[in-house]
Order: sequence, then structure tokens, then C-alpha cells
Amino acid sequence: MLDTVKALCALSGVSGWEDEVRDYILERAMPCAQEISTDAMGNLYIFKKGRIAPARPLMVCAHMDEVGILVTGYREDGSLRFDFVGGIDRRVVLGKRVYLGPERRPGVIGLKAVHLVPKEERDTVPRQEELYVDIGAEDGETAKKLVPPGTRGTFDPGVVCFGDGYIKAKALDDRVGCAAMLKLLEEELPADAWFVFTVQEEVGCRGAVTAANRLRPGGAIVLEGTTAADIPGVEEGNEVCFLGRGLVIPFMDRGTIYDPALLELAAGAAQKSGTPWQTKSRVAGGTDASAIQRSGEGVKVLTVSVPLRNIHSPASLGRAEDMLLMPGYCRCLLEEMARGC
Repeated sequence: MLDTVKALCALSGVSGWEDEVRDYILERAMPCAQEISTDAMGNLYIFKKGRIAPARPLMVCAHMDEVGILVTGYREDGSLRFDFVGGIDRRVVLGKRVYLGPERRPGVIGLKAVHLVPKEERDTVPRQEELYVDIGAEDGETAKKLVPPGTRGTFDPGVVCFGDGYIKAKALDDRVGCAAMLKLLEEELPADAWFVFTVQEEVGCRGAVTAANRLRPGGAIVLEGTTAADIPGVEEGNEVCFLGRGLVIPFMDRGTIYDPALLELAAGAAQKSGTPWQTKSRVAGGTDASAIQRSGEGVKVLTVSVPLRNIHSPASLGRAEDMLLMPGYCRCLLEEMARGC
């Protein structure tokens, strides 16, 4: 499981360009699946039979895409103009390495030197248009040849393990969910299920809209990474959730009010499997569940997440003990849903 998380995080999969991640997942899943397909959006659908055949299909979902950057133009000095793909805090990208396009051309996100910034602006977050990417090009024309318009960029793919089971990587949101689904596919399932690896979640849950309308599931589990603010300087009650305290099962987030009956099943599955879990102390974030819940005639949904610090950044942080809980818990939850939905 952890080796799969690391391998997936090293891949490039900015929203709309998930091909590399999808190819890896497809190769791993082919020996385990009874049916595999894709759609025009790029979602990957994998069906596997289990011991129970629910009246309506169950859907397990995780998104393949990650936040990143998109090249939009060039300056005369050879630096690149860019915009963000997905929600990224501008404060965390200064001086960070990026890799552009399939050639992995290296670059560094930069900003005007501090001695050239007026005093009144030094304590403010720089505007998007003030940032640039330096790829070492001599002029704009050279830069354009090396990195065409529309090229996507990802943060440094290096994965670092340190301390008491901590893992640092970009794209832990949501490669941890993808890794858990691959683990489930490689084992015997308690119930028939469609495993859907979705695209473009970070820019509005777009792939999930198509997937849910195609499958019309009787119930859905969304596997995710979610924001934890259990860090110095955060007041008690604002931490949202905590690393090392188990999986996160929210009652509500900014996109979804979760189904009460499924929440009851989720708590029962946690007790049955001996899985520690927590909920969110604040209504925060959103997942593919919002799109799935509103599809067709409506779908009962549940999100199960791994808590992560520094989400949507070059250095997202999680704990191995939380990640390893997800496959076993979801196997138990699938069985409870197959009997209860």
C-alpha cells in the first residue's frame, strides 16, 4: 500500500492531464478486473465481483488529478507567465521547483527581489501576476519553443519518509485514495463494486458528474485526503482533524451533507473492523461526493478520508498508520453497504 502511494505521488497528473496516472492504475488493475472502460472525460471504470451482488451497483471513487500550474505566456527575459490549476495558496509556492510537460523540464517559481519591493507591499501576499517560472531561457521566443503554451507543470515529485511514520509528497490528495482502491482490487471483495478513478476533481468535480450519471449507483464511497490543521498557532477547535487519530468521516462539508443512514453504517463498520476514526471539527473542504450525491435521482454518499497537513502544496504531509487503515475499513464498509443499501 505505502509503496503504491509513493509510486503514484511521483507521477504527473494535473487536472485534465491525468494520462500518466491512469496508465499506471490500468496496468496494475487489469489482472484483477472483470470489466474495464473509460469515457470521453478520461475517467477509468473498473468492475470487480464480490460475494454479494447488490440490487444496484455500489461505487467506490477516488480522483487521479492533482493541483499544479499551466503556462499561459512569456516575458521578454525568458520567464514564463502561468496560472494555477486548482486551489493553491500563493504563499507556499515561492522558490519551489516545478517540472513542465512530458519532458519534465525543470523550473523555479520566482518573485521580484525583496529589495525592489516597496516597504508597504512586503507584508502582503504577492498577486498571481507578480509570480513567474524561470526555466533558464534567454528570451521569450526560446522559452516558447521549449515550453509551448498550455504546458502543465507539477511540483517536485520527490517523496520523503521521516520521523514517526510521516510521508511528505505532492499529490497525497488523492493518490492515497487511488492506492487504497488498488489494494482493494487486488483482494477478495465482500460485494460487487465499480471502482472509479475520476478526473478533474480539483477544478470542480467534473469527472464525477459524468461517472455518477453513467453508473447510477445505489450508494457511493469517496476515498480522499482531507485538510488537517493540527499545527502550531491554530486555536483549539480549528484543527479540523488530526494526523495519527485514524480515518476522517465527516457529517458535512462545503459541498455535501452526508446521508445519516450511511453515517450509521460507517460507525458500525469502524467498530466491527476495529478502525479508529474521527470527524471534522469544522465544516470545511469538499469532494466528488457533492457531484455524485446530486446525480440522477440522487445517491446516498459517504466520504472516508486520510488527514493531511499542507494539502494542495508541494509538501503535503500524512502518516502511514492512517493510510494503512483505509483498505481494510473500506472492505468492511462495502459489506455493510451491500446489505443496507
